Amino acid sequence: MANRLFVISGPSGAGKGTLVKGLMSVREDLWLSVSATTRQPRPGEIDGETYFFLSREEFDRRIEEGDFLEWADVHGNRYGTLRSAVEQRLEDGLSVILEIDVQGALIVQRSYPEAILIFVKPPSFEELRKRLIGRGTESEEQIELRLANAKMEMELEGCYNYSVTNDEVDIAVSELNSIIDFEIG
Repeated sequence: MANRLFVISGPSGAGKGTLVKGLMSVREDLWLSVSATTRQPRPGEIDGETYFFLSREEFDRRIEEGDFLEWADVHGNRYGTLRSAVEQRLEDGLSVILEIDVQGALIVQRSYPEAILIFVKPPSFEELRKRLIGRGTESEEQIELRLANAKMEMELEGCYNYSVTNDEVDIAVSELNSIIDFEIG
């Protein structure tokens, strides 16, 4: 059995978080990295568990200090993965899951070519729109920005090792689990 770095990404609203939560409920051998962000917490999100919520100034300081494995501006906010935590878990022999945006996934791929990239996509663009509206967490303007970004991100699916369509959550979680089993060996 080999420890691996898995990157799960896809457009906003594709259901990455739901699938990763389902995956983590059936896997005890993986460590889920917690990303940092400059965006405001949504209801129910907890600092240090959902994300590390940082001010723009703190985020910029950490960029300058080289604290991020990857970071990107997404939908007007910054998101990033803390390098030290990921590298420590890999050195400890654990496989690591990063649930990050498409920009970040491609940056990680350059830093860690052995990373396994898994693209999560919705069954259709119309379904993606419904999911974003249904969340009720973004303004109409933010939803339109996320949809415009999603069109560009979906064109990058071919850069990934695997693709999972999130139509039925249980089936998609099972597919993710199978990919990880195969790659860990």
